[in-house]
Amino acid sequence: MLSLKNSLKVLKKTKALLDGHFILSSGLHSPRYIQCAKLLSYPKISNKFVQSLAKKIKKKIKKIDLILSPAMGGIIIGYEIGKILNKETIFCERVNKKFTLRRGFEIKKNSKVLIVEDVITTGKSSLECVKLIKKSKARLVGFACLIDRSKNKKLRNKIISQVKLEIPTFNKKSLPLSLKKIPITKPGSRFLK
Repeated sequence: MLSLKNSLKVLKKTKALLDGHFILSSGLHSPRYIQCAKLLSYPKISNKFVQSLAKKIKKKIKKIDLILSPAMGGIIIGYEIGKILNKETIFCERVNKKFTLRRGFEIKKNSKVLIVEDVITTGKSSLECVKLIKKSKARLVGFACLIDRSKNKKLRNKIISQVKLEIPTFNKKSLPLSLKKIPITKPGSRFLK
């Protein structure tokens, strides 16, 4: 498995770990941003990340019927994990700001579903995916992601990740002066119109 030290080197080398002032898709501000799309633009390098994550998933979860990923960021990771684990992989996407299954995708009743994302920060997307699983009367078996930077107590101990990062986030009212001085970047796909 890929060590934390080597994982961080790869994230910096591929410019997937950025420093600055970012507004995350959650609306929170952060001095660091993880852009997994940059990591994934190097398939050979990102394969090491995904292989390592797949090994961790195999160790912790014995039975998976389906992998569900939220669009946009989770699609590639979900597909790659599905390929390694030989599992059906689908994704949900936002329609009128709400995750839904389209394209003929379905979650079968009683199936065991793993949610796979690129990065989990607030857990909002993952928890929205859980609603789809419950609505289908299926069973959630866990969450997996390349980068876990969550502080969400509902998810905290249920996430299997390749890298766990402690990166501070702030609401607009509690921004530190050092962050206020840096121009804001809104990198997340949730802001696209």
